[in-house]
Amino acid sequence: MIIEVIAEQAADILEAEKMGADRIELVSAMKEGGLTPSYGTLKTVLEQATIPVQIMVRPHGYSFTYDETDWLTMKEDISVIKQLGGNRIVFGCITPEGKIDEELLTKVIEHVPDFDISFHRAFDEVSSQTEAYKVLCKYKKHVKRILTSGGKPTASEGANNLRKLVELSKEMDGPDILPGSGVTPENIATLHEQIGANQYHIGSGVRMEKDFSQGFDQEKMNQTIQVLK
Repeated sequence: MIIEVIAEQAADILEAEKMGADRIELVSAMKEGGLTPSYGTLKTVLEQATIPVQIMVRPHGYSFTYDETDWLTMKEDISVIKQLGGNRIVFGCITPEGKIDEELLTKVIEHVPDFDISFHRAFDEVSSQTEAYKVLCKYKKHVKRILTSGGKPTASEGANNLRKLVELSKEMDGPDILPGSGVTPENIATLHEQIGANQYHIGSGVRMEKDFSQGFDQEKMNQTIQVLK
């Protein structure tokens, strides 16, 4: 069982490691839903982290539909991540019609074919998650997991859809389903019973006062670990 937590700075990484997190999603601007971290943050974190760090690649918070200028920006950001020793990103892209943007996803994969990719919550805005999952299965060598709340605002609301996606992932031997949004130590046991995933994504739920500006709460981390492990 893998517990992934969100971090915005280097201090978060070291703290999360000590408290038992298995993997980090590194972002900036959580109020925007998570954007690409700064060069300085990337450099410091990649020099210090000893657990896997998935780095958000998202140039703006307007939408998950990107044009050529957005791609050029993301391409440079991804190149910097590679230069600094990273090989894991969180990335997602859809078309205006709500389909997976395969053309852009292919560009990313061709640019860094050895990278481990988490397809992020752009997946929650597709017209059909079942069809979108089948599309992403074609890229499962590179897209290892999909961060999603089952097409609903929170994982609790999308639990039934998440269960179906987990079952589909097993049936198709495709990318893992990573439930996230509103996951807390208080609801993780119920969610796990409903969904049955092999990994979970937790943000403010394991922070003191559920505030990203504050540190991780050891008691909440312990509670989460006790339930899942």
